[in-house]
Amino acid sequence: MPEGHSVHRIAGQFARHFVGNVCHLSSPQGRFGDAVLLDGHALVRSFAVGKHLFLVFDTGDSLHVHLGIYGAWDFAVSVQLDDTASTAAGRIGQTGGRGAVVGAHEDSLASIGAPRRTRLRMGEHDSVSVESSAFPPEPIGQVRVRILTNDAVADLRGPTVCEVVSAERVVELLAGLGPDPLVDRNGEERFLSRVKRTGTPIGRALMNQKIVAGIGNVYRAEILFRARLNPYLGANTLSDETLRALWKDWVGLLKIGVKTGQMLTIDGLTASQKRAALANRDDRHWVYRRASEPCRICATPIVVDIMESRKLYFCPTCQGVIA
Repeated sequence: MPEGHSVHRIAGQFARHFVGNVCHLSSPQGRFGDAVLLDGHALVRSFAVGKHLFLVFDTGDSLHVHLGIYGAWDFAVSVQLDDTASTAAGRIGQTGGRGAVVGAHEDSLASIGAPRRTRLRMGEHDSVSVESSAFPPEPIGQVRVRILTNDAVADLRGPTVCEVVSAERVVELLAGLGPDPLVDRNGEERFLSRVKRTGTPIGRALMNQKIVAGIGNVYRAEILFRARLNPYLGANTLSDETLRALWKDWVGLLKIGVKTGQMLTIDGLTASQKRAALANRDDRHWVYRRASEPCRICATPIVVDIMESRKLYFCPTCQGVIA
């Protein structure tokens, strides 16, 4: 499932290529009849809170999307360079890719070659880009909703939530979410307040979107390892100092994720190590998806357990103490 950094990057794509433009909405698969409610209206704002994306239109209503496990956005943008048509190439996914990822570190879609138009996938597991000489390209797969401007198109497939909501409903949805460091100025205090009200294990609390927005399986495992915290410690037994350190670490990791497009959680890498980590997930994390492999600190085999039906990775030595 895409974590917070991916959804912020998706919101950024909409801000750069769609906001300020009249958008034509349709449902190629025919399962989203409410697309007609926003068709022909201008997109005025895009923003993310945790794993939720909100596209605000000039009607006052918003398109609310939660990608869930299988959802993904495909983007295609027509670009003119030196009077020659060309487009962005690359792919961005929540788990990172193998090999080069073109455009992953840019503020906008990268342009290579001409003439061609390439789709940029954001959200689902990585997939090879699909090139086309026509714009807009034909929808691929079961597209729930297509958002089209004169020179940009975004196709949404497989979301858990895709709905048109009123401004009042947006307020209600946001009130039910925990703080997101990139949008909540008082996030640290809200985080402390919500954590202290639950006796659930901290490994479960960090995944609760009502306590903190945007953290998923990867960030949960990595943040706890970085803090050397046992995931089964009661959340409300942790000191304010420990909780504030967790929040600050989340702030830093989220910013890195938004900037690079990757959940890079190992500090102190050399330039060559960082390049390897950005290209290969195996070099990117302390414990996530490293079950039975030696801990990078103490060499104890990493353990994988199940918490709330999700895999939980941790080092029983570095994180083994429950006090």
